[in-house]
Amino acid sequence: MKQFFLTIAGVFAGLMLFFVVLPILLIVSVAASASSDTGVPARSVLEIDLRQGLTDQAPTNPFAALGGGGLSVLNIVETLDQAEDDDRIKAVLIRLPEMGMSPAAADELRQAVDRFEASGKPIVAHSQGLYPIGASVSTYMLGASAGELWMSSTAQLGATGLSIDEFFLGRAFDRYGVQPEFEQRYEFKNAVNTFTQSDYTEAHRQAQTAWMSSIYNASIAAAAVGREMEAPALRAALESGPHSAEEARQLGLIDQIGEAEAVEASLLERAGDNAEILEFHDYASVVGERAGSGSDAIAIVGGEGAIVTGRTSADPFGGGSMIASDDTAEAIYDAIEDDAVKAIVFRVSSPGGSPEASEQILTAVRAAKAANKPVVVSMGDYAASGGYWISAEASAIVAQPSTLTGSIGVFGGKFVFDEALARFGVDMRHIAVGGPYADAFSVDQPFTDAQRQAFSGNMDAIYAQFLTRVSTGRDMTRDQVHEVARGRVWTGAQARRLGLVDEIGGLFEAVARAKQLAGIDADADVRFKRFPKPQSAFEALSEVFGVSGEAAQALVAIGAVTRDPDAQAVLSRIRTERARAGGASVLADQPLG
Repeated sequence: MKQFFLTIAGVFAGLMLFFVVLPILLIVSVAASASSDTGVPARSVLEIDLRQGLTDQAPTNPFAALGGGGLSVLNIVETLDQAEDDDRIKAVLIRLPEMGMSPAAADELRQAVDRFEASGKPIVAHSQGLYPIGASVSTYMLGASAGELWMSSTAQLGATGLSIDEFFLGRAFDRYGVQPEFEQRYEFKNAVNTFTQSDYTEAHRQAQTAWMSSIYNASIAAAAVGREMEAPALRAALESGPHSAEEARQLGLIDQIGEAEAVEASLLERAGDNAEILEFHDYASVVGERAGSGSDAIAIVGGEGAIVTGRTSADPFGGGSMIASDDTAEAIYDAIEDDAVKAIVFRVSSPGGSPEASEQILTAVRAAKAANKPVVVSMGDYAASGGYWISAEASAIVAQPSTLTGSIGVFGGKFVFDEALARFGVDMRHIAVGGPYADAFSVDQPFTDAQRQAFSGNMDAIYAQFLTRVSTGRDMTRDQVHEVARGRVWTGAQARRLGLVDEIGGLFEAVARAKQLAGIDADADVRFKRFPKPQSAFEALSEVFGVSGEAAQALVAIGAVTRDPDAQAVLSRIRTERARAGGASVLADQPLG
């Protein structure tokens, strides 16, 4: 009976796809073609609105961009690169977010702004205010890099420093009878402190203050260059705020006061007769991804989000990203097998995750190097903990000065709820068969001494493996690695001084290093190949309509009628998520996520 209902569900899914969703896709496709046919006005002012949110990399599912929502750092960087040489693009306007943005993203965009400005075209930033929340100083740094920085007349400039808030649940857990049982390696692996403490430990406070100071000082220094001021003077002016727009102008912190429409009018006038505002999404859809040219290719392998085992199994209409080990390793192996690919740039933006998944990806990196294809890691917002594990043995590592990296450590454990539930009249019991470790992760009892000893040994073993990976990849002794490890988070600038990073920069610098390591002349043109390849619409829809074999077969059958070759791949792309209870995690704090 169950199989019967699954089959009916599959047929229903196929019919929905054929009669409802497929026409929608065709309409969207026609609309996109019409947009492409319209082209780009001969005189355009390209407008980039950062207020709608920002990811590091563009999603691979085909529905994420519907409705024009969301931007990615890499898409902006590569599209601005194309706009530099596009005679139709006469100027660029950047709309800044009011809240703080990721420091590493701001750094990468600042570098792209500097390259665009060197082309001689005007690039202007506009702000409707900067609140003293999070990393607003990074947003100001980006705005300061533009040729002009405008601010609305009623706005305030409140980029007075860098701050974060953290919750500590130790007292609450004590009050309600929840017992956190965790192991961490070592004192700087602060992810568990949220559950076990009521305040910063000395090690936690020390590490947090150090990386925050590094990011703040780097942001001030970069903003000072953009504003053509001495860093101490700029810092004093910002910290004396918040300032009204007029006060900020008098202090030299901004250039002009006016609403966004006034900036648009100014740029349109500079662009010439009949100039038009061109939305970033429209321009990006016309020019497409940066393809490059030449006989040799550089592979760009993307990875953003938590690192998990298996394959991606996410709602293609929803948000969220992950680095699925099977998918990411397969992407690297595909790049290895491509004869045109001479080197791989592995873009990593991850706070970590599963050590097993991290090791699977690192094995693929080793395979690429063994095939004489150098791998250069380009770090985004984070490449910490498991994110550093998968990076450690790369041929070279490039990071932004404000990338959060390191966090070489491990933690794991469980919560015990028996006392908490008993207070509400709920009794939890369990039955286990097998060895004494079989019920180690039961949540109705603490670890026994033997279980604690075994689990602690597992934590030690994973930490030792992590040290070995870093020691091998960075040509350091295990003692040297342990000294800078112990779970501590570093910024890219700090990590470079410690030998954990080779170079400061973004994707462009990583590509340049990859060409160098592959023996390609620095001025030679190269093509860019991206892995993993984006999902087809049929592949994505198969995940929405069901995961049964019968449903997949129905979709394939309907797809065969439409003669769409993508539909034939559906059956092989049915995903299953594998979640591990308890165990170890190489995961870092995400204080500025």
